Amino acid sequence: MNFKTISKILVAILGLLGIIFLARIVAAGDEAIKTGGEDGLVDPMAYIAYVILALVLAFVVFFVIKNLFTDTRGLKNTIIGVGAFAAVLLISYLVSGGDLKKYALQEGGFATDSTSQLVGAGLTAFYLLLAVAAGAMIIAAAKKIISK
Repeated sequence: MNFKTISKILVAILGLLGIIFLARIVAAGDEAIKTGGEDGLVDPMAYIAYVILALVLAFVVFFVIKNLFTDTRGLKNTIIGVGAFAAVLLISYLVSGGDLKKYALQEGGFATDSTSQLVGAGLTAFYLLLAVAAGAMIIAAAKKIISK
């Protein structure tokens, strides 16, 4: 059997199990969901979702890595992209400073300066990447308008 046949069989089995578990939940009514799966109806559906998610992630990682090593030009571009992303994260971390105020956490205790700096770095990186994406869209639209 080849990979395509095996994957079709696996998809059919997981789809059939999902349909069976969904039918059981629908037949039990709203109470099955409101109780949080105490009667054992919701948990199998969640496990099917976990299995499907794990399979999809495994296949994506496998094929991305396989493609990177078979296409050296793509590997170079990927390394450049990852390096640029790491540079944005590093710059964001260095620019953001720890806050001297103490912020209470829900679990009790207070956020430390390093936690505050990491949160600030995440926000700064988000804003930088948002600005880069918006700039790229504006430049692409302007080039498209000019070329017409």
